[in-house]
Amino acid sequence: MKQAKPATGMMVSCVVLLGAQCVCAQDWPQWRGPNRDAKATGFDAPKTWPKELTQKWKVKVGDGVATPALVGDKVYVFSREGGDEIIRCLDAEAGKELWQNKYPAQGATGPAVAFPGPRSSPTVVDGKVVTLGVRGTLSCLDAASGKLLWRKDDIKGVPRFFTASSPIVLDGQCIAQLGGGNNGELVAYDLTTGAEKWKWTGDSPAYSSPALMTVGGTKLIIAMTETKLVAVEAADGKLVWQAPFAVQRGGYNAATPIVKGQTLIYTGSGRGATAVKFDKEGDKITAKELWKNPDKSVQFNTPVLKDGLLYGLTQSNEFFCLNAETGKTVWSAPAPTATGGAPPAAGGQPGQGGRQGGGRAGRGGGMRGGGGRAGYGSIVDAGSVLLALTPSAQLIVFEPGEKEFKQVAKYKVGDKDTYAYPVVSGKRIFAKDHDALTLWAIEQQ
Repeated sequence: MKQAKPATGMMVSCVVLLGAQCVCAQDWPQWRGPNRDAKATGFDAPKTWPKELTQKWKVKVGDGVATPALVGDKVYVFSREGGDEIIRCLDAEAGKELWQNKYPAQGATGPAVAFPGPRSSPTVVDGKVVTLGVRGTLSCLDAASGKLLWRKDDIKGVPRFFTASSPIVLDGQCIAQLGGGNNGELVAYDLTTGAEKWKWTGDSPAYSSPALMTVGGTKLIIAMTETKLVAVEAADGKLVWQAPFAVQRGGYNAATPIVKGQTLIYTGSGRGATAVKFDKEGDKITAKELWKNPDKSVQFNTPVLKDGLLYGLTQSNEFFCLNAETGKTVWSAPAPTATGGAPPAAGGQPGQGGRQGGGRAGRGGGMRGGGGRAGYGSIVDAGSVLLALTPSAQLIVFEPGEKEFKQVAKYKVGDKDTYAYPVVSGKRIFAKDHDALTLWAIEQQ
C-alpha cells in the first residue's frame, strides 16, 4: 500500500461523552468510542472507495490487544514491553512519541501465556488517562505529561484469562471490574484522588466491559459478570436489578451490554440475544423482556446497533443482522476470509493460548482458539458504512441494510494478528496489530 506524509487532523463539533463532558466528534476516547456504542461520529466515508489505503506512519508499541484512545491530536496506546506495562502518548499526525509511563508487571500466564499484554483499553477523560493492566493494576495519569496521579493494585485475583474489562468514567468517578474467582468487585474511585467511593461485591468479573443507562433520571451501570447481568446505581453502587447469565458449554461472558435509551440488549456464548426494557416505578427499577433470539450468539465481539438493526459476528464466523425491535434474524452470511472466500471450520478451544481485549472479547479483545479464529472481530458504525476488522488484519467495509450482506471494500491494515477495534476519524483509520500501531488514510487515487 502507498505511503505518504502525515495527514493533518481536523477538529469538528463536540459530542457528549456518556452524558458527562464534551469531546471532539472525531475522538475515540475509550472502549467502543465516545458513548461505548461503536459509533464513529466523525468519520468521512468516500463516495468511491480507493483500491488501497495510504499508510501515513507505523510505530512499534509493544504487545497487547487494547484499543488505542484518540483525543484531539494525541493517541494513547497501552501495551507491554519486556517486563513492563506501558502507556504511550503519540502525536496523531506523525506518530512521534510525546511521553511514556511504565511500571513492572507480570504478564499473562497459563492458558493465555501466548498473549501477555493488556486487554483493557485506556479511557481518556477530563485531562486524565485511566488504564487497567492484565493483572488488575488500575492507574490514573495526567494526559498532558504522563505523570502518575494514583494507582490501585490491592484487589488481588484475576479471571482465568486475565483482566479484560475496560474502565468507565462517569461524573468524576472511575468505575472498574476488578478481582477474580471468589473476590470479584465492581468498584468506583474518585477520578481526581483515587479514593474509593463505593463497591459492589456480588459476583466475579468475566471479560465484558460495563455500560451506562439512564432510567427515570437515575444513572445505572450495566455490567456483565461471570454468572450474571447486573444494574447498579452509578452514584452509590446499590444493586437495583440482576438476571442470571451463566456461561454455556465452556464459553465466556465477554460482550459489552448494548444500551439504547432504556432498552438493554445482551448476548453471550450459546445464549443467543435478549432485549429487555427498563422502567422506574416509584423508587424501584423494573425490567421486562421484549424478545429473545436463540439462534445468533456471539462470544468474542460486541454487536453494533444502527437504525433499528443489530449487526454482529457469530461464534461460527457468520455476519448477521437482527431486527432490534422484534429480535428476528433478517440475514446472515459467512465472514470473508483473507483470500475472499468463506472461512474454514474453526478449530481449537477458545482461550487455549488465547487472548482477550478490553472486553475485546467484548474490550477491551477476543481470545483465539489454538486452531481457529471463529467469532473474533470488531464492527464499527461509520455512518454510511459499517467497518469490520478481523484477526487477520482485514478491514471489511460493508453496507448497512436489512436485505443482505454487501461488501464494499476490503483492505489489509496490519502485518500481524489484529484484535483491537479500528479507530476511525475523518478520513483516518488507526489500526493496532500484535505489536504496532499504523495510521491509514483514505485518499482518492
